[in-house]
Amino acid sequence: MYTAHPDRYADMPYRRTGRSGLKLPALSLGLWHNFGPERPVETQRAILRRAFDLGVTHFDLANNYGPPPGAAESAFGEALKADFAPYRDELVISTKAGYLMWPGPYGEWGSRKYVLSSLDQSLKRMGLDYVDIFYSHRPDPETPLEETMGALHSAVQQGKALYVGISNYSAEQTREAARILGELGTPLLIHQPRYSMLDRRPEDEGLLDALDELQVGSIVFSPLEQGLLTGRYLDGIPEDSRAASDSPFLNSDAVTEDLVRKLRELNDIAKSRGQTLAQLALAWVLRGGRVTSALVGASSPQQLEDSVGALGNLDFDADELARIDAVIKP
Repeated sequence: MYTAHPDRYADMPYRRTGRSGLKLPALSLGLWHNFGPERPVETQRAILRRAFDLGVTHFDLANNYGPPPGAAESAFGEALKADFAPYRDELVISTKAGYLMWPGPYGEWGSRKYVLSSLDQSLKRMGLDYVDIFYSHRPDPETPLEETMGALHSAVQQGKALYVGISNYSAEQTREAARILGELGTPLLIHQPRYSMLDRRPEDEGLLDALDELQVGSIVFSPLEQGLLTGRYLDGIPEDSRAASDSPFLNSDAVTEDLVRKLRELNDIAKSRGQTLAQLALAWVLRGGRVTSALVGASSPQQLEDSVGALGNLDFDADELARIDAVIKP
């Protein structure tokens, strides 16, 4: 029987999410590609236990996480039942709807029928009565935003979600979504964009500015850029890496000589701060408090521990930030 560490809240910083009353850990665990039938159950459960023992109270899922789609929620449901049932009220559990889950015209995107059906399926897979945060995973170009946001509002009204969020929405779409939800009486809690030292679109396209103005929280995914910022690619492409596989998210063409040079220079900056490259990358997205939380994946408890080690040094001086910028965009 798993018993959580008594000092699990001693070291993890928790940040208020926008203007809400909800605080999230600075690092949250994303259950994207490491939870499902392709991974040993004991490894999955060891990662979840270690995360909670380190103060990681937020577990982020989506209906399509696996593989196959739905597998991560099912695996997490089993872990909840086995290990975390006594701790449900200490956990923030989120899931999303937006990508393809079943055949036909009602199996993806943002219609009310799909969004609410998907949530019911997610709750059943996880064995939950409600999730803490329910997201629209991507904007639907063919469904009125009022309908998708109305479905999120209904999820809260039905008691199946406590808060709502959006992911992959532009700054303009975010402002409109926040307006609609505000009029419905269900405030937009959080946005989940992709953001890293190598991918600065939330800065460049004004999304972070919009979130500041709206007082909406942010939790960023891919802060390690699909593993590029973990140090695994400092000497090229390892045979067992994602870039060497047939992954649709990272291929070998992306790992150019110029990128490897940049990674090595960033690694030198990390060493000067007493950090690994991964820790530097996580500290960078969390700098200054604009980002509420950073999502990390983990294939082992040790990998998770390295990520949490980033929290020991989140401060950057102007010279360090300038050096990083000089490497990324000379």
